[in-house]
Amino acid sequence: MAIPGGTAAARPFLPAKDFETSRAFYEALGFSKLLDGDVAIFGVGPSAFILQRRYQEDWAGNFMMQLMVDDLDAWWTHIQGLDLPGKFGVQPPKAPETQPWGLQVAYVYDPSGVLWHIAQRRENAPAD
Repeated sequence: MAIPGGTAAARPFLPAKDFETSRAFYEALGFSKLLDGDVAIFGVGPSAFILQRRYQEDWAGNFMMQLMVDDLDAWWTHIQGLDLPGKFGVQPPKAPETQPWGLQVAYVYDPSGVLWHIAQRRENAPAD
């Protein structure tokens, strides 16, 4: 059975241990703030997520996001220039490396422990 038409997007809710710090972190990364209130909605490319004022350590520590990009080298240069550990107390980002499953991925942790996989989109790989 097909889903009804008009479905636009699926947006995950990300945890925020400290909402203001997490909001500043995503602003520093350059994500577009689409809404700022009881929650903050951030967009990047055609995707978006909702930053919420809710935090549970086990959940946040197991939460991961994947961001597919056309130029991982440019993203890595951008990330390195932000001094995320110094400004936000996060774990140091991990440099791009080709993973056994074939994607080249850099890793960035947000202030709540959410792990972002920033991955280079591959040619002729529709799932990317």
